[in-house]
Amino acid sequence: MVHRVSVRTQWSKERWSSEWIVMAKTTVTARSRPMPEQRSATPVGGSPAWVWMAGGGVCGLAWAAALRAYMAELAGHESTFTWSGTFGAILVPGALAGGLLGWAAYRRRAGHHRGRAWLALAPLTFAIAPMLLPGALVLLVTSGIGSGAIAVAVMGMVGGYALSGRGRRWPRVLGGALGVAFAAALAGTVSGMNPALGLTEPRGAWAGTLVVALFAVLALGCSIPFRVDSSVASSAASEVRS
Repeated sequence: MVHRVSVRTQWSKERWSSEWIVMAKTTVTARSRPMPEQRSATPVGGSPAWVWMAGGGVCGLAWAAALRAYMAELAGHESTFTWSGTFGAILVPGALAGGLLGWAAYRRRAGHHRGRAWLALAPLTFAIAPMLLPGALVLLVTSGIGSGAIAVAVMGMVGGYALSGRGRRWPRVLGGALGVAFAAALAGTVSGMNPALGLTEPRGAWAGTLVVALFAVLALGCSIPFRVDSSVASSAASEVRS
């Protein structure tokens, strides 16, 4: 009887000791296992979101001001500047669109891809803001005035997708072809809107170069929400090097 009790006691001790060894190994393995990478709200070595948005807003404001200068060149002496038309329909939407694209650039750098594609609709502010002016919607329906802003915003997004390098190739090639054709059409409308601005003359060539460059910058900005995350691109590049 005493022998059975001693054997059972020894077996219990061995069982508990083996269980403790397994638990200790599990704890050590869990501690030594690397923790999953946590994405912080601010990229390492980067600036906070408001800096990116403010920088994008300034860029958008400068872009809109350059666009207004192009429009004034086409209109000539008939061009007028107003608080509602110049600032409310052009400059403020430009700053807002630039701020949204700056936010998209921040989210791309931080690796936040969820919902970022919606920021590609930022140029639509140029199409919506003019329609808020009194009588603008009636003019759009009856005479088509204001459709140019809609076309620029939509084609900017199409060009942005073509330049993003993401998705299937044939839609991007088609979008790129449409963007190039639209840029050529913009340059061609310079002399059509103002006969004094011939493309063979320095002033007309300057106006055509300006509007094509503005469209190219818009397409580059619109490509930001479509582009691959910076972290994914850097890891892919490191794998290629290795």
